[in-house]
Amino acid sequence: MHLNSNPTEQKSTFDGLRVAIVHYWFVSLGGGEKVVESLLELFPQADLFALVVDPESLPVSLKGRDIKTSFLQRLPFARKYHRHFLPLYPLALENLDLGGYDLVISSESGPAKGVLTSSTTCHVCYCHSPMRYLWDMYSEYTRQMSPIVRTVYSLLSPRLRLWDLATASRVDFFIANSNFVARRIRKQYRRSSSVIHPPVDVSKGTAQNAPGEFFLCVGRLVGYKRVDLAIEACNRLGRRLRIVGDGPLFKQLKRLSGPTIEFAGVLSESELCDSFARSRALLFPGEEDFGIVPVESQSYGRPVIAYRSGGSLETVRGLSPGDDFVDSCTGIFFEKQTVSDLVDAISRFERYESQFCPDTIRDFSLQFASARFKTEITQFITSRYDQFKNSGPPEH
Repeated sequence: MHLNSNPTEQKSTFDGLRVAIVHYWFVSLGGGEKVVESLLELFPQADLFALVVDPESLPVSLKGRDIKTSFLQRLPFARKYHRHFLPLYPLALENLDLGGYDLVISSESGPAKGVLTSSTTCHVCYCHSPMRYLWDMYSEYTRQMSPIVRTVYSLLSPRLRLWDLATASRVDFFIANSNFVARRIRKQYRRSSSVIHPPVDVSKGTAQNAPGEFFLCVGRLVGYKRVDLAIEACNRLGRRLRIVGDGPLFKQLKRLSGPTIEFAGVLSESELCDSFARSRALLFPGEEDFGIVPVESQSYGRPVIAYRSGGSLETVRGLSPGDDFVDSCTGIFFEKQTVSDLVDAISRFERYESQFCPDTIRDFSLQFASARFKTEITQFITSRYDQFKNSGPPEH
């Protein structure tokens, strides 16, 4: 069956396929869930699978949709403490019934690619990242654990890594959400991948020419986001900082905060848009696989002050220390995740603040629009599905 590569015609061209989309879990709203929403627009006939689902956390487009879950859904506290059930993930994924599908698309991060498919099923994995807590951020995660949990986790991790590595061979074609993640896939799984950046809704943004009122942080309050750096830098400089989001580190971060720090909590979509529009710049001190938030901020013509690593190298056209200002730049980079480096970056931003062009920044963000994602995914699946049907599973 040849698939048409024009996304405006996907309904008729993909209609004949039996498709399953496997997402790791639906317990919060983030970039992974936005990818699934876009995939379901291309494959409205797809059956949707997940390890666990919290109905209250589903995107509006998925509320009321039948989602097939694993046996973990029936275990007490699995929705709230899903990460604690990591040792059961292999059993749960391998017991999902994916027989009879022509195409399986796994949305991997948590994991999802470990499902079993037949030799006649084409398995495409859209990888947000190999599991960070098993691979390159293992030490950072274990440092935050209690001694007992750390000991148990350390004993289980080698076996789980072997399983995760083995399941990479079950995937016929990998898609990475960034060049940064493509390198991780090559390193951890020894597999090549094609890069397709995730969809970002940039349609709501408009270039803001009015002066901003505060610096902004947006995201879940967890360790690797390094919101602590933003708080301490703004404390030191006496700058206003608005923090949008919630998470397990809320109380700890609140204790760090001085009088210029505001915790706005979880905002509605319109309130978040207003925060982007009124900000001076987004502070993005963590290392992200891709990072949708910087693109959203730039869609309002607002610059980004980002740690020079990970997906930020692809989503921000930043000035590094020592660089002269150029009209095409959309932000400022800092080299080390330290308070002093971020303080220096904020000071450099303030020297150049009036020179940033909101229209240039917004134009840069448009390359990540949702329509681009749908076009690239359609073209990818068109070619790979035909390749699979004509030549069989590729050799790795």
